Amino acid sequence: MSRLPQLTVETATEEQRELLEGTLKQLGKLPNLYAAMANGPAALRGYLAMREALVGGSFSTKQREQLALFIAQKNSCTYCVSAHTLRGGKVGLSEEQLLATRKGQDTDPHMDQVLKLTDAVMTERGRVSDSALAEARAAGVTDAEIAEIVGHVALNVLSNFFNHVAEPELDFPLVDAHLAE
Repeated sequence: MSRLPQLTVETATEEQRELLEGTLKQLGKLPNLYAAMANGPAALRGYLAMREALVGGSFSTKQREQLALFIAQKNSCTYCVSAHTLRGGKVGLSEEQLLATRKGQDTDPHMDQVLKLTDAVMTERGRVSDSALAEARAAGVTDAEIAEIVGHVALNVLSNFFNHVAEPELDFPLVDAHLAE
């Protein structure tokens, strides 16, 4: 059971309802993460604004799903690993690619370095080494992508940590965030 109420359009205040309706319009459904985050309209408004800004960035839908899946995996967020595994499959990632992404790997050298730099940002709390940046740039990672990687980390850490606090009911097929090594 969720530790925060999962609001609906019917149970929400006017401000919350507008945000939930906007989410429904944007996503076509209302995931329980958003239904719980609506308890704090400012938090949901900020999350949605950052998400929308990053959708218009350098990374494709598939790459954004890979970033979200990898970050969720790093944060052991079963809710988000489950959601982004489902979404990743829908945007064309194979089972093998989904598993590799969760491990921070990709057969494409560019995306592999994007995931490695994302790992460094998370592990080093943003204090990435010059050599990590040089390796990423050598694989074609642009300065815009470097900036957006940090944005994706911030966005996904928000949703991962919120899920840890709120524990919304899982509304996606379960994918355990703990990988068997």
